[in-house]
Amino acid sequence: MKILLINTPRSPENRILEFAPAPAKQFIHKRLIGPPLGLMTIAAAVKDHDVLLFDTKGEFDLHPEHPTLAELVKKLVNDFRPDIVASTAITSELYYAFEIFTEAKRNDPRIVTILGGLHPTLLPFDCFHPSVDVVCPGQSPHIFREVVRAVEMKAGLDSIPGILLNKGSALVKTPGKPAPWDAANADYLMPDREPLKNWIETYKVGGSPFPSTYVFTSLGCPYKCTFCSIWPQFKGKYYQRSVESLITELQSIPDYPVVRFADANTVVDLDFMSLLFNRILEEGISKTFVMDIRADVAARHPGIIRKMAEGGLKVVICGFESYRDEELRKYNKSSAASDIAEAIKVFNDNGIMIRGNYVIPNDYSEDDFKALEEYSSSNPVVYAGYTILTPMPGTVFYKQVKDKIIDHDYLRYNFFNSVLKTTLPYEKFHERVGSLWLIKKGTDVI
Repeated sequence: MKILLINTPRSPENRILEFAPAPAKQFIHKRLIGPPLGLMTIAAAVKDHDVLLFDTKGEFDLHPEHPTLAELVKKLVNDFRPDIVASTAITSELYYAFEIFTEAKRNDPRIVTILGGLHPTLLPFDCFHPSVDVVCPGQSPHIFREVVRAVEMKAGLDSIPGILLNKGSALVKTPGKPAPWDAANADYLMPDREPLKNWIETYKVGGSPFPSTYVFTSLGCPYKCTFCSIWPQFKGKYYQRSVESLITELQSIPDYPVVRFADANTVVDLDFMSLLFNRILEEGISKTFVMDIRADVAARHPGIIRKMAEGGLKVVICGFESYRDEELRKYNKSSAASDIAEAIKVFNDNGIMIRGNYVIPNDYSEDDFKALEEYSSSNPVVYAGYTILTPMPGTVFYKQVKDKIIDHDYLRYNFFNSVLKTTLPYEKFHERVGSLWLIKKGTDVI
C-alpha cells in the first residue's frame, strides 16, 4: 500500500500581528516550529508499507514562493499515486485538511482519506465533509493500521471499532470498542523522523543554529484548566512514559541537539523527573531541553529545577495566564498569582530563559491593559507571549461561552484572534494585545 501523510499548513489569521504597533511586530509569533509528532508516529505504525510523509509547514518555510496547497497536493498525488491520504488537524487547520483531501480525491477518486488529531478527537462529528472517508479519534495508530489493512484487503471498514465512516449524509460511528492501546508505555511507538530530513533546517527556534524535535514524556494532564484542550483529549487521565524509553529515544536522535518536550506539563511527578535527569547525566546525553513547567511547580520545588538545569534545561515555557488571582480561579488554574515572581526568580537563578505566557480576556478595558503592563514590566522575563483567551471547541470554556461566540471561522481559533465581542473596539483590542509583546527583556522570540 502507498500511504501519503500530509502535515497541514498553519492558519495565517493573526489579528494581533495585523493591528500591533510596528516595533512589536517582530516579536509576535508568526509560526509554530517543529516536525509533526503525530504523523511521525503514524508513519512508524505502518512502516511496512510505502509511506511518504510531507510537511507543508516545513515546505512553505523553506520555499516562501511556494505553490498553492492545491497545486502541491496535486503534484504529490500524481507523482506518488497513493492508495491512502491521511492527515491530522487542530481546530485552526481543519479546513486545510479538508482542502488536502478534496484535492487528493479530485485527482484520484479511488483514494481513501483518513483524518485524525486533536479536533477529530474532541469533536469527531464536526469533521463531516464530503472529502473525509474515515475519522480516527484519539491515540489511534493501531486503529489506523487496521484501516490500512482493510483497505489493502478491499474489506469493509464497518467491523473496525473506534472509527467514524462517511455514509454520505453523515458520519457514523462503528460499533464496539477498539482494543486497548498504551501509547505511553507498552505500545509506545518510536516516531519515524527520517522522512522529515528534507525540512530539518526549518525546525530551528529562537535563533538557535540547531534544529529541534518534539519528544513527549507524558500524555494528558492532571490539571483541569477551563481553556485547555489537552485534558479533555485524554478524559482527564495522565500517562507517564518510562525513563528508559526516553533515554533510548534521546540517544537515537543525534540530528536534533534541541529537544522540545511536548507535554502539557513536563514536571508532574518529581521523582520521575529526578530519575530521568539522573540518567541523562549518567549517559552523558548532551541536549538543550525546552519544556513547559507551571509557575507553582517551580516556586515550590526549586531543587528539581536546579537538577534539570544541570542536565541541559535551558528554556522554559511557563503559562502565567494572569497576574490576578480571581482570573486564575475563573480559569481553574489551581495556582496563585504570587507564584509568578517566585518562579521567575528560580528560573533566573538557574540560568534558564523563561517564555512567560499571559492570556488576555476579550473584556479587558484600557485600565486592565495598563495594569497588566505595569505588572509584566515589574516582573520581566527574557521572552514574553501575550495571546487571546480563546474558547477552543471541546473545552470547558467553549461550553461556558458558546452562545456568546461571534466568529465561527475555525481559521481564527489559534489564540491570535478574538472570536468573542471585545469591550474595546475590535482593532484597538488587538492593537493593545500586540503592544504588550514589547514588554520583555530579550531581543528575540521563541
